[in-house]
Amino acid sequence: MKNHEPNNPLQAAERDIIALGIAVAAIIMLVGTGGTVLPKVMDALFGNGARPDVLLVNALLLNIALIIFGWRRYRELTREIEERRRAEARAQLLAATDPLTQCLNRRSMLEATEELRSRAAVRGEAVAYCMMDLDNFKQINDMHGHPVGDAVLVMLSERVRGILPRDARLARLGGDEFAFVMPYPAGHADRVDDLVIRLFESLAQPFRLPTITVELTLSIGLAADHDADGTIGLVVDAGTLMQRADMALYHAKKQGRNRYFWFEPSMESEMRFRNQLETGIRRGLARGEFVPFYEQQVDVESGALVGFEMLARWRSPQLGVISPDIFVPIAEEIGLINEMSERLMEQAFADAREWDDSLTLSINISPVQLRDPWFAQRLLKKLVAAGFPPQRLEIEITESCLHENIGLVRSMIMSLRNQGVQISLDDFGTGYSSLEQLRNLPFDRIKIDRSFVSELREPGSRSRIVEAIISLGRGLDLPLTAEGVEDEQILQALKSMGRLKAQGYLYGLPEDAEAVRARLKAAGKLTGVSDQAPSLPRTGTEDGPTLYRIARP
Repeated sequence: MKNHEPNNPLQAAERDIIALGIAVAAIIMLVGTGGTVLPKVMDALFGNGARPDVLLVNALLLNIALIIFGWRRYRELTREIEERRRAEARAQLLAATDPLTQCLNRRSMLEATEELRSRAAVRGEAVAYCMMDLDNFKQINDMHGHPVGDAVLVMLSERVRGILPRDARLARLGGDEFAFVMPYPAGHADRVDDLVIRLFESLAQPFRLPTITVELTLSIGLAADHDADGTIGLVVDAGTLMQRADMALYHAKKQGRNRYFWFEPSMESEMRFRNQLETGIRRGLARGEFVPFYEQQVDVESGALVGFEMLARWRSPQLGVISPDIFVPIAEEIGLINEMSERLMEQAFADAREWDDSLTLSINISPVQLRDPWFAQRLLKKLVAAGFPPQRLEIEITESCLHENIGLVRSMIMSLRNQGVQISLDDFGTGYSSLEQLRNLPFDRIKIDRSFVSELREPGSRSRIVEAIISLGRGLDLPLTAEGVEDEQILQALKSMGRLKAQGYLYGLPEDAEAVRARLKAAGKLTGVSDQAPSLPRTGTEDGPTLYRIARP
């Protein structure tokens, strides 16, 4: 049965070749026999002659049948070839395009870029490669589902396609990352700038779906194969253009998103440094190089020590002690922030167990951690495992966390508070929290951001914002903590404003666990339970709390 299937291309082709040979032979035989047999047949039909030879008649009929057979097979062959061509065209289209948006895919974009560069070079034009990435697009998929995310991507591709010039090429490189390549007059990069600005204006319009309206921002990186003055720079290929545009895109995101940058050589050094940091973070996490440091929290009125805030530090053997504003964003991007934070919390719980029971421990929580619905349960399990009282723990979350998934955040806050954990709203005033959220979410404390507290530095100066936040805290019956208390003038101004907690370099730099233990031992504030909860092993060579910041190359 399988040998007779018409969809078997090889066997069908073999039959068609045989049929073609038979048809050709039949035509030759028809010419040879037809001239002899047909006149005799016509004479016999009209009664003018003897009957023709039966064998010759049969041969003639057989030739006619073979010709008909050959013609039918020829038509079938023609249809089959056409179908094969259409199938190959479909296969090539699928291999070259993104099935969702019908844009080019990553592989075909390289070929399209090289082709466009070749044509542009003949005309003396330059080529710009633009890489685009939607800001925080993952939240749309997480909150509304992938069908909504896919619909947004389709609408995005349609808007971009409607703005690009006819000879540009648009591709979806993967996920929410798109790219286009276009020619422009050499030395007139402002033409590309104008088009990019139009893109931002178009994508600033909401994406209206049947069930939801989505608003998005975009980050863009650009690279060209010509210098700004129109001269041809170093020879680059499509892969190099893509790589440089990607570096510019990373720079745009690092500068705050919703903006665009052209590639500059310094970005390449920055990207190499960033990759070194990423490699170092992965290696350092495995080697235990990330350790907790502790900043004192003091009662403003009495000057008594009331607790510590845990601050992450990276003790890199090559780079020294690195602050979290360097490595935390990278750890979040590469998906290591949860593992890093949980290891630091385990160490902090072990360290704080031997502190006096009157001292609290504050821990900052990343917005990435609050997207995990099981975070609260895992945290409570760690408290039980460490034997650390939940009542001495204060979790600090930033205002930005309140806008990603307010329902999930509320659920986690309630789970933690039900077990005695205190919840603090960190960096108050720098984000987008509203009075409604403060009233409905069960916060236990507000922390005034250091940018506002620093305004109290001048003698006799009063920050109206600080006064307003303190009045708000009193009205909502929420205790307050002031960050960034760095000199006596700020402290005296805070003392006149009421009962507060404060922290800052005025009370000393953040210290590692050994320095804190020595401080508390001298003050008689150790409980002596460290043997019951041994600390996790530490690594590193730093002896003191000195903090070094890494300069960008």
